[in-house]
Amino acid sequence: MQLYQLTSKQVFPIPKQKAWDFLSDPKNLAVITPPHMGFHILSGADRPMFQGQIIQYIVKPFPLISTKWVTEITHLKDGDYFVDEQRFGPYALWHHKHFIKEVPEGVEMEDIIDYKLPFGILGRLVHPIMVKKQLQKIFEFREAKLIELFGKVNHHQNFLEIKPIK
Repeated sequence: MQLYQLTSKQVFPIPKQKAWDFLSDPKNLAVITPPHMGFHILSGADRPMFQGQIIQYIVKPFPLISTKWVTEITHLKDGDYFVDEQRFGPYALWHHKHFIKEVPEGVEMEDIIDYKLPFGILGRLVHPIMVKKQLQKIFEFREAKLIELFGKVNHHQNFLEIKPIK
């Protein structure tokens, strides 16, 4: 069983509350997801985020492939972090932690995703040529969209890494 971890850090010149208000609104996931992925919320985004919330989406991870994705908000500390876990969808495991903290330049947003692909050895073979590249593109789009919305700290380098967990 091979697990992978994606880690992303971005710093924005905005107050922590503004970052939290944006990230904790499930409807904003559509704003920071590339349009070609056909992201559409089916249910569960009609109220502010809460622990136990179930959100259902339709997403196209690859051209001509559409899937339903169901996530649950399993942990939440208002203003600081939340965790969403896939209950049904394209991954064998998807555990996504979102952290927000104040830094001298504004706010740091950190994502840590632990995930596992289905299909055993086939999933491991497909990871570097399809899945890893797709996740990199998604997070590069997200970074660009967040910079467009909130601005950029010029001297700060954003960080994205995807690696196997040993």
